[in-house]
Amino acid sequence: MQTGTMSPDTTRFAALTDPYRTELLVHCYRMLGSVHEAEDLVQETFLRAWRSFGAFEGRSSVRTYLYRIATNACLTALEQRSRRIMPSAHGFEPGEPSWLEPIPDALLARASDPAAVVDTRASVRLAFIAALQHLPPIRRAVLILRDVLSLSAAEAAEVLDTTTAAVNSALPRARAQIAQVAPIADKVVEPAEPRRRALLDHYVAAFETADIGALTRLMRADIALEMPPQAEWFRGRSAVAEFFATRVLRKPGRFSMVPTAANGQPAVMAYLHEDDGTHRPHAVHVLTMDTTGLAHIAVFFESAVHTLFTSARLP
Repeated sequence: MQTGTMSPDTTRFAALTDPYRTELLVHCYRMLGSVHEAEDLVQETFLRAWRSFGAFEGRSSVRTYLYRIATNACLTALEQRSRRIMPSAHGFEPGEPSWLEPIPDALLARASDPAAVVDTRASVRLAFIAALQHLPPIRRAVLILRDVLSLSAAEAAEVLDTTTAAVNSALPRARAQIAQVAPIADKVVEPAEPRRRALLDHYVAAFETADIGALTRLMRADIALEMPPQAEWFRGRSAVAEFFATRVLRKPGRFSMVPTAANGQPAVMAYLHEDDGTHRPHAVHVLTMDTTGLAHIAVFFESAVHTLFTSARLP
């Protein structure tokens, strides 16, 4: 990188900014609903930060400085495209939809503080990310800065280059709007780890053996199934079970399933076995569970999503 005779020291710049790279990626993902776009904007953020670092006077923290660049880069990007959605919201979107992407837990686990990783996973649940996309960009940013990152109103105003009064005005509107589309927390009580692992293992076994009965027994009565980029989606145990029975699991041995994790939730990378004995990535399944079973299955077919889960390979 070259910025003329006033170029900052690269070692100092890296030492000050690199610790925030992972959390900035997650921040941009919350804003955009796309890992690929988030990665691009993090790169842009660091490039902009490098170019202007010589003029950085330290009146704010480096973290606030980076969040200001990243947040405004996201807001600019959102002006140029439609929001990313899940199929259940497709009926409200004109034109060709842009689909939400899951984020691998491997990207969240880069943080050095285990407590920070836990907090991050709790705030990237797939349903929450989908709900965020319903908010206008500025309200989305305010909600994330205040309620997820726990910035003060003054700090959020500095990031957004606005007034504290504007932040305080936008926040209750954002909270009210997201409450209409976000899941009610006390209705989705996650199971303890042994139960969670057992549900995942049973899901893998049922899929690999095409055991529709076993798969159905894992489902809540009101389960939903969504499969971007397909606009079609299903709600209810009978509808979801019928779909799997008639269109996916017609015989055992079609799929091999590799457990993984996405958005702080159990997930599976499904590989389809071809007639010539080879296999290919088929879909990433992200599972939402509660103490009574599977509440939601999101199946992502797009190859761009598959490339994010390179660690979930067949042995």
